[in-house]
Amino acid sequence: MRVTREQMQANRMRILDAAGRLFREKGFDAVGVAEVMKAAGLTHGGFYGHFESKDDLIAKTIAHIFGSGTDGPADLATYLDAYLSPLHRDSIAKGCPTAALIADVRRQTPEARLAMTEGFKSQIDRIASAITETELEPARRAAIGAWATLVGAIMMARTVEDPVLSEEILRETRAWIGDKADVRRDEAPVVSASET
Repeated sequence: MRVTREQMQANRMRILDAAGRLFREKGFDAVGVAEVMKAAGLTHGGFYGHFESKDDLIAKTIAHIFGSGTDGPADLATYLDAYLSPLHRDSIAKGCPTAALIADVRRQTPEARLAMTEGFKSQIDRIASAITETELEPARRAAIGAWATLVGAIMMARTVEDPVLSEEILRETRAWIGDKADVRRDEAPVVSASET
């Protein structure tokens, strides 16, 4: 039975979505092509009709994760609340690809690192558009600092074995970034939903 172009595209999206969840949850090395295809509800044999290799899948999955989240919360304060929440902390497979994959991606192909780099750039731009620029602090600098702090905080909160400390890390980071970035609830940026 011949598969239509539309079905091929739908299957490719299912593979990318499944790979995105599995890679974030387990890391690149712990997930095989067969596991991705099974999670997508497809046979292993169909993989090479979509991707040249697992390395190709990794690079395309990273680009897909960052590219699929173009709608976001109405303001930076809402984004901070969502990103630095227990729900996001506990939802690794559906959460921020940066926090989940950053340690692994540096060992991947240049194509995978480029996809992650492009994702970083778009996220920094989105955050910068939400920050009020001042004479002392350009918005881009504040956005880079905020983004690095957000990612570090969620990674720390996921790692510690002390639930009280984990909650404190999330709460205090929200407050600190809010103070530094002069966050107000009436601002209107576009921040990636795939990052929360």
